[in-house]
Amino acid sequence: MADGQGASLQGLVGDALRDAADLAGKEFALFRAEMSENVAGFAKGAVMFGAAAVFAVASLIWLTQALVYGLELIIHSRWLSALIVGGALAIIAGVLVFVGKNMISASSLEPKRTIRQLKRDTEILTERTS
Repeated sequence: MADGQGASLQGLVGDALRDAADLAGKEFALFRAEMSENVAGFAKGAVMFGAAAVFAVASLIWLTQALVYGLELIIHSRWLSALIVGGALAIIAGVLVFVGKNMISASSLEPKRTIRQLKRDTEILTERTS
């Protein structure tokens, strides 16, 4: 039957496998190109966030100093105003650490949906090949 049609079953299977390999290679090349572009954009964004963080820290230092000076005008003691502002900032930092720790421990990094989908795909392929 296959010889009469101009192609053997082995030839058709070989062509299908070759086409699948070519398609997979092209898809992988597209994936690499797209990821290169995405990584470059991500790196530029990360540099901008880093620069913003430097300026944010500098501004917080100056704003904290201004708060200390402002409080000094009210209580007439520079060391006491610095102690009050420093203590308030330490309390805020402690609360943020506690909340962040709870948020991290509550979340799981395991990709549960992906694992479930892979198991399902494996079951489907096993059923189809049996």
